[in-house]
Amino acid sequence: MEPQADWWRGGIIYQIYPRSFQDSNGDGIGDLAGITARLGHIASLGADAIWISPFFTSPMKDFGYDVSDYCDVDAMFGTLADFDALTARARELGLKVMIDLVLSHTSDQHPWFAESRASRDNPKSDWYVWADAKPDGTPPNNWLSIFGGSGWQWDSRRQQYYLHNFLKEQPDLNFHCEEVQEALLNVARFWLDRGVNGFRLDTINFYTHDQELRDNPALPADQRTSKTAPSVNPYNWQDHLYDKSRPENLEFLRKLRAVMKPYDAAAVGEVGDEQRGLEILGEYTAGDDLMNMCYAFELLSGDTPTAAYVKETMDHVDRVASDGWACWAYSNHDVVRHGSRWKLDEAGKRMFNMLMVCLRGSMCIYQGEELGLEEADVAYEDLQDPYGIEFWPEFKGRDGCRTPMVWEAHNPHAGFGTDTHARPWLPVSGAQASMAVDLQENVPSSMLNHYRRALALRTSYPMLRTAEQSPLEAEGPLLSFTRQGAGEELLCIFNLGAAEASKTLPAGNWINIAEGLQGAVAPAEGRVDLPGWGYAVLRKGAE
Repeated sequence: MEPQADWWRGGIIYQIYPRSFQDSNGDGIGDLAGITARLGHIASLGADAIWISPFFTSPMKDFGYDVSDYCDVDAMFGTLADFDALTARARELGLKVMIDLVLSHTSDQHPWFAESRASRDNPKSDWYVWADAKPDGTPPNNWLSIFGGSGWQWDSRRQQYYLHNFLKEQPDLNFHCEEVQEALLNVARFWLDRGVNGFRLDTINFYTHDQELRDNPALPADQRTSKTAPSVNPYNWQDHLYDKSRPENLEFLRKLRAVMKPYDAAAVGEVGDEQRGLEILGEYTAGDDLMNMCYAFELLSGDTPTAAYVKETMDHVDRVASDGWACWAYSNHDVVRHGSRWKLDEAGKRMFNMLMVCLRGSMCIYQGEELGLEEADVAYEDLQDPYGIEFWPEFKGRDGCRTPMVWEAHNPHAGFGTDTHARPWLPVSGAQASMAVDLQENVPSSMLNHYRRALALRTSYPMLRTAEQSPLEAEGPLLSFTRQGAGEELLCIFNLGAAEASKTLPAGNWINIAEGLQGAVAPAEGRVDLPGWGYAVLRKGAE
């Protein structure tokens, strides 16, 4: 049995977006008590842990990713007592609790920023990234905000600019200040002492910046990829060498890991970088004194992954992160749901789920993914996301993946809230309601029950969590690899296309271990004949 400290390695993490999971008090907004009431659903999937997106005190300009008090719960989500009740129930169900720490920036309503902006010589004057204007009054350099426009905002109090990589209401903290680092480490200690088992670290590579404030170089037009920002955003036109992913970041990550280690806590970092995402993943998870795991955006991609693309991605991981650990996700609260993004039918969704089950690394499931939910269509007048409002209609923002969870198809608002008259903060999708939990619960062939069986397979075969993985092979639409360890071998074959495809098996007695899972194929006469989006997961038995 693996030591408790390594519970995260190969683990299954279920992401909860609290505003949209379950409303327990009838105000149209999901809350902590609502999460507690629905934890049984997550446990029934076979998840090891939950990741809860921010619930801290916040003016909600970016829906909790603009924190004004790191050590309290926003009233719309409940109280610290509600959080304690949630963690207690999670422990009863065998679920670890990870929370989303947003350390790179705060809200402009945070008391730290109020003090910092008051003058140039107060005790917190250097807690944020301040800089003088150029002689012509323009910003200090060419750095851009992911949410559009300059990354600098003029402040009339200090007569200086401050840096914001996101909204202007989200000023960046200055990690070159030791006091800032210690204050943030104390935030981690507060929640660890309260019983959390780990953290998801938002924008982990944005923590430090170049102290010389050098301009970012331009990128050639053919290199302007768009995994971390929509293609309509000129943020993609720069090579972000100086505003993020700085080498000084490693010093802080080592301090954070040292704080976490006595608690057997784990952290998964979000790496947002177009050109070097996997390299940073490898750098940040190398050894045992940095982060446990990270994820980049390769499988949150816009184009449907081909066998060749998945092989290229995993080969890249082998080259740059052989001593690290990846955490894979197809969907989250920031991207179009992958069923819609990749235009998948039911068979495609099942196959990609099983592919993640079999790949080496940890895995994240985003709420509703287990139901096969598509992206919701949210009208412009119902939009809440400032990102979507800014770039509409070419980019519709993130509201379509954040609509309320659908629990009971025939109840008002699909069972999201207790008050049938309270309008949810985002409209419930009628198309999603037709895929509600209660409609799938007792249907053996449902997507929900496919996820339960698939995750149970991963749990039944620990090799799928942590064993060695052979280099992937791509032959047309077919992707194959083996997992080997403790004298056992599994062969995993996937058809990443809609047409039938066949593969001859290596010599041996291959046994189907995915029997009963839709799309799974058993071997016959030394080969497997896979339908479109089919797969085979085979164990080598005794001759």
